[in-house]
Amino acid sequence: MTHKNIVVLGSTGSIGTQTLEVVRSYHESLSVLALAAGTNVDLMEKQIREFKPQVAVMWTKEAAEALKIRVADTSVKVLTGMEGLLEISVLPDADIVLTAVVGMIGIRPTIAAIEAGKDIALANKETLVCAGHIIMPLAEKKGVKILPVDSEHSAIFQSLNGEHGNKIKKILLTASGGPFRGMTTEQLRTKTVEDALKHPNWSMGRKITVDSASLVNKGLEVLEASWLFGVEPERVQVVVHPQSILHSAVEFEDGAVIGQMGTPDMKLPIQYALFYPERLSMNGTKLDLFEVAQLTFEKPDTAVFKGLPLALRAAQQGGSMPTVFNAANELAVAGFLDKKISFLEIYEIIEKAMDAHKVVNNPSVEEILAAEAEVYDLWKSGQE
Repeated sequence: MTHKNIVVLGSTGSIGTQTLEVVRSYHESLSVLALAAGTNVDLMEKQIREFKPQVAVMWTKEAAEALKIRVADTSVKVLTGMEGLLEISVLPDADIVLTAVVGMIGIRPTIAAIEAGKDIALANKETLVCAGHIIMPLAEKKGVKILPVDSEHSAIFQSLNGEHGNKIKKILLTASGGPFRGMTTEQLRTKTVEDALKHPNWSMGRKITVDSASLVNKGLEVLEASWLFGVEPERVQVVVHPQSILHSAVEFEDGAVIGQMGTPDMKLPIQYALFYPERLSMNGTKLDLFEVAQLTFEKPDTAVFKGLPLALRAAQQGGSMPTVFNAANELAVAGFLDKKISFLEIYEIIEKAMDAHKVVNNPSVEEILAAEAEVYDLWKSGQE
């Protein structure tokens, strides 16, 4: 088994902490070279003391200063902000960079890591949603692997193993349906933050759990799958599968459908990405089909859950529009989590931002960030 040095961007979040659980199980094969987080100094200190990285990055200066004092007795170097993220993404000894930061913060470090020839374990949707046209050609040029960490994209990736050159007819992207599956628009009017955060199957961060409830998350995953696997968004079919056992599948030209099944545990796709192409033993509940007994599949209700049709509209308009879709959703979800807006207003805010935007084709990173800033300005003007 090859020893790998990893950099974890977003180490204190849901994916980051589960990644470090995998490292804990395979500490003889994985070394943590660097960690990056937002403002959770308490957890970062614990991670530094356990995993002994060379470098740690906090997003804010205040958090970085507090961390420096806490870990003054260690040899760790503490950096801050985007400069810090860019520095650890290109560390000479790094083999793989796992990007699990939330938001468009992940784009520039991912590009820097690819430029430096690092493989990417990708758990940051925004990177491909907003900059897929930059990332995928660059990865190919640099001979870098983009290994999906998302359970659905990992399942598609696994289903395509050994199928190189065989034509994909369509991708079947599964969705649990979230906590509001089967509800009407009228029922959604009164749904609270607490209601939205009760995901039936997966343990995820707050933002992504709300995205799952609105089906915006599935919209983002359609865009991401399109870039990762080179298919048009129209050929990515969302299938609501409440049991979350079939994680996704691929239909080939001959009609064969190959999928990947397992229990809903994020550590499985994380471990697969870190050790690809090897499969290693993993603790946890294994799939028992007798216990599951039956699997069911439904069409998504796109009239009620507008996250999907809005994402497809963004894909069709292309250019900078997926960035606007994503940025407006980030702001709307933050507003919903702060209890400033209702659940259904998430869709209204996204639609308003998309209607106001003039598409920039083939945008540069600067133009992507400018499109994001435009959405933030529109949001601010609406709050005043």
